[in-house]
Amino acid sequence: MKNQWMRMVSAAVLVSLLGGTVSAGDWPHWRGPNFNGSADAQDLPTEFSKTENVKWSAKMPGPAAATPIVSGDRVFISTTQPQDQKLLARCYDRETGELLWEHEAGSGYQQDRRSNYASPSPVTNGELVVFFYGQGDLVAYDMEGNELWSRNIQADYGEFNFLWTFSSSPTLYEGKLFLQVLQRDTPVRGRGQDGAKSFLLAMNPETGETLYRQVRPSNAKAESLEAFTTPIPNEHNGRKELIIAGGDALTGHDPATGEELWRWGTWNPERIGHWRLVTSPVVGGGAVLGAAPKGDPIYAVKEGLKGTHHGEDDGHEGGPAQPGLEE
Repeated sequence: MKNQWMRMVSAAVLVSLLGGTVSAGDWPHWRGPNFNGSADAQDLPTEFSKTENVKWSAKMPGPAAATPIVSGDRVFISTTQPQDQKLLARCYDRETGELLWEHEAGSGYQQDRRSNYASPSPVTNGELVVFFYGQGDLVAYDMEGNELWSRNIQADYGEFNFLWTFSSSPTLYEGKLFLQVLQRDTPVRGRGQDGAKSFLLAMNPETGETLYRQVRPSNAKAESLEAFTTPIPNEHNGRKELIIAGGDALTGHDPATGEELWRWGTWNPERIGHWRLVTSPVVGGGAVLGAAPKGDPIYAVKEGLKGTHHGEDDGHEGGPAQPGLEE
């Protein structure tokens, strides 16, 4: 199914900007400006096709699962060039669809035939745009395509422990660049390292410098430690937080320090070892919604939690969650 979808993306348009006088605003994060898939645009067309209500289209050189990101007069997208095994960062003119700049932004192409490294979506704050790729390459450009900095997360913190190709989109919030790596703690298929830790990484978006690395412990087992989710910002009663789903639990973190504010779990009390999580949380109506894997239900957790709730998934058998700040 995923291969079929990626072939479709390869042959289809990059983005269909609806015609007329509608202004859809910016879409700086893969979940949009409100981090929940919603926008404030009004009177959008309800009917469109490959030709109807389409302002322009641009064919991609290869398959990717990334989402187009829009800021001002720019559209950014991660894509691939399969014949050369390249990962590309592209920028288009929002009004005309003209390709403004392109860079080979990542090394390698894929580690398995089910996907490639261009699955994470870029993120922008209107001054710079950051691209992340599944083998760990993180690259930032200014809006004109000049490289500001680059680093590789595997080179900095060890080889990833994932069965399949890792994907998580970076997030810009409160002046920081965030990336989560939720991985198993033992090698798999010859990749990874014993004792690997899952973590939330905060960086200076202007330089790429690490501000903190918050370890996120979990009682999950094997593949259930893995997640391809993205940290979602939220504010409730003046408290700002980043919400993370994976490792059989939901957690909320202080974006300033990475400190774990609350934890809810688990949808996996038997600690089944093959419940990797893909879907990111979303907030609405006073609740944090988390979709458990493998056909399990969607869970609604009340906003504003503090401490550990539901079950005993505090990340440490027999005791309260412990600080995990590094660096």
